[in-house]
Amino acid sequence: MSDCNIGDSLAARSRDAPALAPEELVCGQDEQPCFGYTLVCMLRRAGLIGDIHCEVVRLKRVFEHFRSLGVDSVLAVGDIADGHGDLNQACSLLQAEGALVVAGNHDRWLLAGEMRDLPDATRLETVTPEARSYLAGLPKTLLLDSPRGRVMLCHGLGEDDMASVRPDDDCEALRSNASLGKLLASPPARIVVNGHSHRPMLRTIDGLTILNAGTLHPMHRSVCSIADFEHGDVQFYDIRGSAVTPAECWSFERGSRPMQSLSE
Repeated sequence: MSDCNIGDSLAARSRDAPALAPEELVCGQDEQPCFGYTLVCMLRRAGLIGDIHCEVVRLKRVFEHFRSLGVDSVLAVGDIADGHGDLNQACSLLQAEGALVVAGNHDRWLLAGEMRDLPDATRLETVTPEARSYLAGLPKTLLLDSPRGRVMLCHGLGEDDMASVRPDDDCEALRSNASLGKLLASPPARIVVNGHSHRPMLRTIDGLTILNAGTLHPMHRSVCSIADFEHGDVQFYDIRGSAVTPAECWSFERGSRPMQSLSE
């Protein structure tokens, strides 16, 4: 699916590399990751997958949809674990399709044996060694390049996989969001692609654009999307059964709600 050819070592290198400040980010001429955040190939037309939660049937349909429309990369925001479907198949599919994936809080909980009393929690003993290795190798963040500037792929907000910005968060909620404040104080990217809240949105706050990819979970609105970083828009698609139908299309300039400044 991706022409970056980054392989299985990408996540491991990102996880094991020493943390550097955003201004110290470097990338070799062959676009291989060096240190700190992982900087990989240029995103132009990317398929976005929100929280997966073992929804293998929907995941397969999304990849088919992306192939039919032509994307150059696929990004997934994590939370692969904990759901009705087969986690092992979901991991195999993501790996086979060459998706760029980060870990979510449910993936972290699974590997640590925590929160296993949740509804539809994946039992660790059902996870194959291959899937467990895949999950353990996922980084918390990936930093990518695009024609609109750098893009951070994460689950929540940066390193915090439990944080989020919601479509209806007002200025008071945004100002009290410590993880958002940390990103705004020293932004590693112009655009953040994330999930966690299961609520698709595109908001720009003090110059930081946050694009939430939503979720595949059937108990919430199930969506996928294609972000065109060259033309500057994001097209969302609703997933109902085997049908994937166009929904909202938001431009990076206008977003799903007007740009906001927390200094006002």
